[in-house]
Amino acid sequence: MKLWSRKISVILITIMTLGMYVPPSFIDVEAEEGNKALSEENHPKENNDEDKAEAPIISEPEEEATSDRLINRLREKAKEQSITKLGPRIAMQVEEDFTTEILPRIEEALEMILTEADEEQLPYYGITEHPANGVGEKIFNVYDYRTRKDIARFHVRRDNRPLEGYWFNFHYHVSRDGFENHHEIGEIYWDKNIPPRWMS
Repeated sequence: MKLWSRKISVILITIMTLGMYVPPSFIDVEAEEGNKALSEENHPKENNDEDKAEAPIISEPEEEATSDRLINRLREKAKEQSITKLGPRIAMQVEEDFTTEILPRIEEALEMILTEADEEQLPYYGITEHPANGVGEKIFNVYDYRTRKDIARFHVRRDNRPLEGYWFNFHYHVSRDGFENHHEIGEIYWDKNIPPRWMS
């Protein structure tokens, strides 16, 4: 019996308060509309050329601005993945060379690849989020979301040169030549000792 009385009281309270609560945002909008209507009644606008000149002109964003924004977004993602690939132990030692020499060239190569793409395809391009750890070369790939095919692959290879030591060789491959050719980005000298694994 108590369960039924609770249900009935909840239903009655709901019915009684129906329409009584008005959220504050609606009150503000209605108040502004009312004030606007009153001010227009008291001070009717004159229809002259000055009012037309003061009205803001709303234009569509230019295509260049949109493509630049997309390219900048992809550049930021590429930078983030490149730093992730190095990992804190390697980044600590090569950070200055990487940020001054390698990163600008990665961004330049990426921008060149993206500007060669059709404007219609650019919104569908993305950067992979998982660089290869351990000793794998992959930093990131540029790919098309729709086809799931790679457009470009950015890599870093460890080279052990006799009597010199270890170097990090940054390069990329593109789909137009079947990812065969190495397009050089640059190199950073590590040390004569074996470098730690990527992302460590």
